[in-house]
Order: sequence, then structure tokens, then C-alpha cells
Amino acid sequence: MRHALLAFAVAAAIAAPALAADGTQPPKRKSAQELIDAAPASAWRSLDPANTLYMELPAGRVVIELAPGFAPEHVANIKAMAKGGFWDGLNIYRSQDNFVVQFGDPDGEEAGKAKPYPAGTRTHLPAEFTRSGKGVRFDRLPDMDGWAPQVGFADGMPAARDPKTGKLWMTHCYGVLGAGRNSAPDSSIGAELYVVIGQAPRALDHQLTVVGRVVKGMELLSVIPRGPAPMGFYTDPKLRTPIVSIKLASELPEAQRTPLQLLRTDSQAFIDATEARRNRVDDFYTQPAGHIDLCNVSLPVRAPLSK
Repeated sequence: MRHALLAFAVAAAIAAPALAADGTQPPKRKSAQELIDAAPASAWRSLDPANTLYMELPAGRVVIELAPGFAPEHVANIKAMAKGGFWDGLNIYRSQDNFVVQFGDPDGEEAGKAKPYPAGTRTHLPAEFTRSGKGVRFDRLPDMDGWAPQVGFADGMPAARDPKTGKLWMTHCYGVLGAGRNSAPDSSIGAELYVVIGQAPRALDHQLTVVGRVVKGMELLSVIPRGPAPMGFYTDPKLRTPIVSIKLASELPEAQRTPLQLLRTDSQAFIDATEARRNRVDDFYTQPAGHIDLCNVSLPVRAPLSK
């Protein structure tokens, strides 16, 4: 313990800011959290109930923001299935360490056992791996990325862009929600969904249709016991996590909704907080990194302030 305390003391001494020419201490830099806490009301946006899913598990509620700007046809299908109660009573049937949890109908491909799709569900959709970036506001990060020419945020979602092709796509960061598929690119309809719970598997970018991301409740998904190797599918159905229901927030009375606000990625508060994370200067960090990975930029979420 004494060695640990000494190491911290040395680090703090190295990190201490130098005196200004007049002998005074320079102004203390604000932390990312301090900048977020000071963000004005205009820097926040409320979740749209029409594009918000509530996934009710025995342990609590997972709040998911859908991304119709990236996958409009999949999102429309997911809404139809949620309104029809498709996932109610189904389960999370896969939990692969450092990868994903997956949920839907484990018997979905077995004739006579598969749960019927609700009315209005389409059984074939085009692959929606990318979208046109034309006219879309893109809040770009300044750092290089190993998977795409440019990365940042679009529609508040983590995204990548190729200026040569004009294509834009959502990235597989922690908490992202995607639509599982078979070998054919156009074999997903949104009935089988997965959430990234591990190190960002960016090799999946523009390989699957990404339909949204979890904004609250990741702690309920990330602690689900892992299934057996190699892919985490439970061989014992008793180990699956039951899904009480998945519903659109707009289908519930306002009193039953979870009011949340997200920091706008085009706000100065978000820009400043991200920069504070890129170059942390405090009593512990001895050397500012000068770099941040897209998937390490968490999107601040809060309950609306009381009026």
C-alpha cells in the first residue's frame, strides 16, 4: 500500500502545472464531468418516444434509442414487431464474452416452433449497412481511426464516413444494437437483435445493419452470465434470460416512461468534454494522450432537470 501511495504522489507531482511567469498558478482545467454538468439546457435533447424501445428484463429496464436515419426499413419493422409484442416472453439466448448478447426467438428457424410475426411485419428487407452522407451533419473527431477515413457522430450516433464514396455508417461501439443475419446480406429483418457488450468489434462495421444503441441499462446486459464456447449460445434453455417485454415508449402512458436527455454532439459542451477526455490533465494523469478512440467517447445521458 505504501508503494502505491508513493507512486500516486510521484504521479501527482509530475502532473502538477508549472507556475506562470508572474509566479501564479494557471487556471485549473475543468474535467469532462464538470463541463457536462455546466452544459446549458440548449445543449441537451430529449429522447423521442416514437424511436425509443423499453426492454423489460427481470432485473430492470433497458432503454434503447433507435436510428431510423441509418436503417429506416429495419427500424420500421422493429416498431411493428414491438407493437405486436413479438419479443414478449422470448429471451436472451446468447452471451459471448467480449462480444455480444443476442435475443429473439431461439426457435425462429424451426418450422412449427417459430413464434409468428405480428401483423405488419415484413419478411424481407434490403441490407442497410451504409447510408448516403449527403446533407447529414457529421460531428467529426480529429483523431485517426484504423477502420475508417473519418469518425464522429451523426444523428447523435457513433458513425464513420468515407468522403470518397460519400458513405456513412454506424460503428460497432459498446452498447450498439444491430440486426443479426445469415450469410446473405439481405437476410435480416430485425427479429433477431444483438447488443455489443465487449471491446468494439469494428470489423463488423458495414457488414451488418445497425439499428440503434442502448442509452441506459447496459449494466443489466453486460453482467448476463456467459454462454459456452465458442459463440456463447446457451445449450441449456434454463440459462437464458427471459424478456418480459419490449415496447415502444410512445405506446406507454407518459407516467410509465423513463424521461432521459442526451447531450447534443454538436454542442460546445460535448466538444469541450470530449477534448478534456482526449487530453486529461489532473492529479493522476502524467501525460496527456492527445488522442481518443471513437468508441471511448461516451454520450452523456441525464434525467431532465426539474423545472
